[in-house]
Amino acid sequence: MYPGWLDTEMTITEQDINITSALLARDVTLTILKPEDSDIAEPLNLLLLNDGQELENLGLKTTLETLYNTNRLKPILIVAIHASDDRLNEYGIAGKPDFKGRGAKADIYTRFIKEELLPQLEQLTGFSEFETTAFAGFSLGGLSAFDIVWNSPLLFDKAGVFSGSFWWRGKDLAKGYTDADRLMHEVIRETKAKPAISAWLQTGTKDETSDRNKNGIIDAIDDTIDLIKEMEAKGFKRPEEIQYVEVVGGTHDTATWGRAMGKFLVWAFGR
Repeated sequence: MYPGWLDTEMTITEQDINITSALLARDVTLTILKPEDSDIAEPLNLLLLNDGQELENLGLKTTLETLYNTNRLKPILIVAIHASDDRLNEYGIAGKPDFKGRGAKADIYTRFIKEELLPQLEQLTGFSEFETTAFAGFSLGGLSAFDIVWNSPLLFDKAGVFSGSFWWRGKDLAKGYTDADRLMHEVIRETKAKPAISAWLQTGTKDETSDRNKNGIIDAIDDTIDLIKEMEAKGFKRPEEIQYVEVVGGTHDTATWGRAMGKFLVWAFGR
């Protein structure tokens, strides 16, 4: 036991901060969550979280307090990045908009994370060094987080993806689409060296009803399983480097993601 850690019931402090991004040409709201006692003689871990405006719906503070107070979690600094009205353009895969042109600013959002947000963390929070650094997100925000981690292994160790939009494709279904048109899968195939990261991937059996190939498995699960196969072809091992969680009855919403959040946090930052 580290001095001062869990001697009493742990409380989470929450603070909203606005920063100005020259790259995104807008103000960005961040919600900062961290243990109340910031003088713990133990290294902090960092979690960036897309769609930070959903924290209350996710019940994240309650989940954190439960895990801290049962000694299951190392201390985490969480920086939850609120999405803008231009979410469909800022999230996605950098340099690879989908067939409708969505995600056209994903490369700029990636630069915002790497060139503006991360360099400001010490000024914003007082912390600059972390034992483990992870980035997570939900749906399209999960695709964004995975893409950034995949392409930035010197900055991030782990990716967390809840109901990720791995359907993201370069061709319309009505115009000759095949599975080869899925863009994140293509990025993985075209990556020469295996990045030194690990990934936690979640789907729900009721994420959607679509089943493109009529195999009886919804596309959200098919696309995630196929992404895992692409990672395995690059040398990733299960369960050491890939953790897959399928929530029976899970739907595409914060209620399901909030229930799964504890599993992700323990996987990424557990004792």
